[in-house]
Amino acid sequence: MAVPVEEVGFEVVDLGEVPLRELNQRLHDLSREPGPPAWRILNPNGAHALACGIDADVEVEIQGHVGYYCAGMNKHATVGVHGNAGPGLAENMMSGRVVVDGNVSQSAGATGRGGLLVVHGDASARCGISMKGIDVVVGGSVGHLSAFMAQTGCLVVCGDAGEALGDSIYEARLYVRGTVAGLGADCVEKELRDEHRAQLAGLLEAAGVDADPDDFRRYGSARQLYNFRIDNAGAY
Repeated sequence: MAVPVEEVGFEVVDLGEVPLRELNQRLHDLSREPGPPAWRILNPNGAHALACGIDADVEVEIQGHVGYYCAGMNKHATVGVHGNAGPGLAENMMSGRVVVDGNVSQSAGATGRGGLLVVHGDASARCGISMKGIDVVVGGSVGHLSAFMAQTGCLVVCGDAGEALGDSIYEARLYVRGTVAGLGADCVEKELRDEHRAQLAGLLEAAGVDADPDDFRRYGSARQLYNFRIDNAGAY
């Protein structure tokens, strides 16, 4: 839920009056000089590259919709978007937490190396592609080619998944509660064991999602693409 603007303790920045470049520079400066620990951004109006590259333990609340690459390369910060987000949300995220109340466009969490990305709505195509340690929890559904070439980390989908889920996956773990339109190359359904239930329960709790881990199915790599096979020479 969005917190009322009148609440004290926030550095309030209105992007209707302050240039985006100036705001981002102030957020970047926090890695070198102490500053306000909590920020509230008003009137983002779909601004691109908002709150990118933060390297400080601060809280940033964005009141409205954002464009592409919001919270990209995030490190340590907690970024909340009270609206929808464009392509590349939290791209190459290192640590911290990014939460979106609404829906997000394609490539959310792409190449992320750590931290937690939570999308309470739906995510479009290629969610979590090439993820390298990030955990992504989607309250709704994801589009096609989600977790493409996902290396490690977890993608939790509380709704449905589109075509080619986990195509060319490495060792990431995928949990889906709804239906899967189709699995990608080398992605197979796997047994949901107690260790996976515990991991899934922890991720759902961290994301603030009320769901039963037993309602999910687990998917991962069949490990058939790791090595060259002479029988497949014609396909290379």
